[in-house]
Amino acid sequence: MHGASVTSLVIVILAAFLTPILLHRLKLNFIPVVVAEIIVGLIIGKTGFNVVSQDMWLETLSMLGFIFLMFLSGLEIDFTVFAGGKKKEKLPSGKYAPNTFLVSSIVFVGIFVLSLLLSYIFVWIGLINNAFFMTLIISTISLGVVVPTLKDGQLMKTNIGQIILLVAVIADLVTMILLAVFASIYGDGESNTWLLLILFGAGVLLYFLGKAFKNRSFIETMSKGTIQIGTRAVFTLIIVLVAISETIGAENILGAFLAGVLVSLLSPNKEMVQKLDSFGYGFLIPIFFVMVGVDLDIWALFKDPKILFLIPLLFIGLLISKVIPILYLKRWYDTKTTFAAGFLLTSTLSLVIAAATIGVRMEIITSEMSGALILVAVITSIVTPIFFKKLFPRHKNENPKIKVAFIGANQMTLPVTRELNPDLYDTTIYHVQQDKLDQQISESLFEIVEIKDFQVETLKEHEAFDVDLIVVATGDEERNADIALFAKQEEVDRVIASVGSPEMDAKMKEHGIDVFSTMLSTKTMLRALIEAPSVMRIITNQETMLYQINLNNAKYDNLLLRNFPFTGDIIFVRIFRGKDSIVPHGDTDLKLGDRLIVTGSREYVNELKRELELI
Repeated sequence: MHGASVTSLVIVILAAFLTPILLHRLKLNFIPVVVAEIIVGLIIGKTGFNVVSQDMWLETLSMLGFIFLMFLSGLEIDFTVFAGGKKKEKLPSGKYAPNTFLVSSIVFVGIFVLSLLLSYIFVWIGLINNAFFMTLIISTISLGVVVPTLKDGQLMKTNIGQIILLVAVIADLVTMILLAVFASIYGDGESNTWLLLILFGAGVLLYFLGKAFKNRSFIETMSKGTIQIGTRAVFTLIIVLVAISETIGAENILGAFLAGVLVSLLSPNKEMVQKLDSFGYGFLIPIFFVMVGVDLDIWALFKDPKILFLIPLLFIGLLISKVIPILYLKRWYDTKTTFAAGFLLTSTLSLVIAAATIGVRMEIITSEMSGALILVAVITSIVTPIFFKKLFPRHKNENPKIKVAFIGANQMTLPVTRELNPDLYDTTIYHVQQDKLDQQISESLFEIVEIKDFQVETLKEHEAFDVDLIVVATGDEERNADIALFAKQEEVDRVIASVGSPEMDAKMKEHGIDVFSTMLSTKTMLRALIEAPSVMRIITNQETMLYQINLNNAKYDNLLLRNFPFTGDIIFVRIFRGKDSIVPHGDTDLKLGDRLIVTGSREYVNELKRELELI
């Protein structure tokens, strides 16, 4: 028994290890890895060679993988998207982009209502007995498929990408909570729905506890070396909330999902998220998905005509429930874009597996019905991303310029506006009318907008905050601080302010605002000229100066530097990853979000910047 147990475990681990390698070698990158893992599980499991036997080892690891998958699903939710888009983006149709949160909410309500109607049709024709259960199956959307697809298409930051993402996020949240309520109502014994309040109460308490201790200096010290207190805290949080879930009679996956949501709300650093992703998707989660395939017996599905009838009908139902509500977007987008969004939102996987598992346990559906639901989910995860990529139109303006606003025209800001590359930056200077500019400045290549004063209301009227980056240098430190803080409230991506006092410097940095000071810059430059004159020549030379490139293109994530496809007049000087500073060498792997410091010819750097900073 012990030998059989170890043999099955080794086979599953090898299958999980070899699956992504085979996908890469066979150039099947259009198939999500998790779907490929299920397919490999089918081959080695009951449907195929049946060389894996279920045992305690695999059952435990598979359950832990499922719990960790639900945790990472909660962690994947970026709650900043709920703020809605405040910037007025001009769409290819010529219309202004809609409010993402409002539109996404309307689309999801449409999806849920249509899913409910379709569920009653399934009940009416006798394919299923519980309409509420079927509504959850039809209305769910897979974040695990939507997010990678949007990243691959560099659409995460676009308005349509944000709408698709937000619909998936809302669906993930709502269906997970309703699944917990469903399990509580239809489970064994009396309904304990009210006990869910205990779980959410514990979550709120743990959130405030985490927030209180998060920025303590001793926590940062203990997060390094062999202690890794942050990682320990995350796993403690998962286990505690899973234990509370099971104690009150709810599903353990709700506790895991809530733990992920709490960690996401606490805004963990990217390094922490990468560690958790690496552990989850590198070990536990592949075991779970392979075991889903192992336990799925497709041949048994063909024995029941009702099941065979359900599979195509459910696929059509999933498609109808997403495509019809998404037609609301035709008010702003073309037909191809709208239908492409509908197809991508049809993808569903992990929550269907969760619902099917719970349904079998509560004897609402049979194991054969569960297999049919999972099979349809796998089919949608393969087919719909392909249709999305084929349908989604590529517009000519794929490399939009970074919009920069300079508040205040003076000896600091004006020379910088002239030197910024006009192919990459769209620069506007906001300048008070009282200050007279000389003829040379007035004839500048950059647009100068004259305003009556530097009040935030005035700047807002002139759309000064509808930019990607704002530089505040009015000559008045207090006024700079007020404008910079307001810009942060308006969700400007980056804010730079001119301040002089150390107190104001600290205050700005607390709010995530970059600061610069004339006196500090002068002292630093003079010291560098004395101590490192060669470095200063590199920085000030127009052709060989240092440049920063932010790696936003998912295509180059996890790529070894020695395999970097571009060869040219460029040298990687430094890589900044979170708080770490990395000296690059051939075996250094690039990561999404890295800040690359390079030197080389300006033309080549500009070309590389366009490629790597695609958003």
